[in-house]
Amino acid sequence: MIENQKIRPAQVIGPLGEPLTIENLPPANTHRWVVRRKAEVVAAVNGGLLTVDEACQRYGLSLEEFVGWQRAVDRAGLKGLRVTRLQKYRAEYDRPQSF
Repeated sequence: MIENQKIRPAQVIGPLGEPLTIENLPPANTHRWVVRRKAEVVAAVNGGLLTVDEACQRYGLSLEEFVGWQRAVDRAGLKGLRVTRLQKYRAEYDRPQSF
């Protein structure tokens, strides 16, 4: 049945504005996660190229780790994915808001 089939795009726009396809995603055996690679995986999921489950399985990520990447991109852009700045951005966005 056609309703049950998911139509996926052949490509999405990557974090740096380049076309991103399944073939040019980071390799499944990636161990060193630099900002660009994390952002490519997040862009692939957000664009429908991969599902969250597929991304977590392919890259050996926990759901919490992937969601943390998504949250970091949403809040601070690519800079939010930098491990060296993680504490700064976490403190900036997790503090209580006063109105």
